[in-house]
Amino acid sequence: MFEWWQRIVDHFVYGTLGLSPDSPAGSALDFFLFDTVKILFLLTVIIFLVTFIRSYFPTEKVRDWLAGKHPLVGHVAAALFGIITPFCSCSAIPLFLGFLQARIPLGVTFSYLISAPMNNEIAIAMLFSLFGWKITAFYIGFGLLVAIVAGIIIGKMDLEDEILIKPPAVTPPEIEEVKIPISERIKEAWDYTVDILRKVSLYVIAGVGVGAWIHGYVPADLIVKYAGGDAWYAVPLATILGVPMYSNAAGVMPLIEVLTQKGMQMGTALSFMMAITALSLPEAMILKKILSLKLIAIFFGTVALGIMIIGYIFNALLG
Repeated sequence: MFEWWQRIVDHFVYGTLGLSPDSPAGSALDFFLFDTVKILFLLTVIIFLVTFIRSYFPTEKVRDWLAGKHPLVGHVAAALFGIITPFCSCSAIPLFLGFLQARIPLGVTFSYLISAPMNNEIAIAMLFSLFGWKITAFYIGFGLLVAIVAGIIIGKMDLEDEILIKPPAVTPPEIEEVKIPISERIKEAWDYTVDILRKVSLYVIAGVGVGAWIHGYVPADLIVKYAGGDAWYAVPLATILGVPMYSNAAGVMPLIEVLTQKGMQMGTALSFMMAITALSLPEAMILKKILSLKLIAIFFGTVALGIMIIGYIFNALLG
């Protein structure tokens, strides 16, 4: 989808500026320019479309449909939807925000936010090509389990007051019947989109900047040195080391292959991958404008704990 932009960025960084793709500065700058524009573009498009569509379809109907189902249905649907959206942890935030603005239950939106970067089709295809169907199946199953269970836990904690950007008031049914011109719907959707962008854009730029620095300057050998063995602390250490880093599945998969070749256990390596893709410091910085620190800490802590448990299970099953 963004291949054209990647080519432009590559030409500018490696051609016009003359930086080497193998240099930390070149890799970091390329990463920063590509992801900043991509995320801001996704924010603009998704928030505008969600707001515009919401003007035609009362979002309380979605909530009513979910309310009429078993609570597990919404979490499973959101986690499965994450598989078909090829986003990294930061790129998934625009749709996550759209869900919040559409008043989808908080826990369900988190099931999507966890699943989208961790279980998307790019990760599945690359895992299958590198490690085969068995490991891919384990990864998908346990990845969905983490997203669903973590979403359920967060949803049961009544944390709606921890959302900083409140959704617009629900339009009363009697007003909903009024014919609103499409030009007015477009203007209202655009005004709302601009307002949200003003609130979060600086956090996006700062967050991606941190991620770009980590992407370019943190060496892989450092991770192998401290989390490459079979010690009991390897899984939690790999998870903790993975959280500050920032990459999508396509970017981290070659690193996972190298780590396993250098002796890291498969479960430890996949925990590291899950932590990088599902959680990241840049993601936390962007979410800071949307959610309270308390809710961000609960989100990161719950998912990280789930990833560690899955890592130990992976090592036991695949070791």
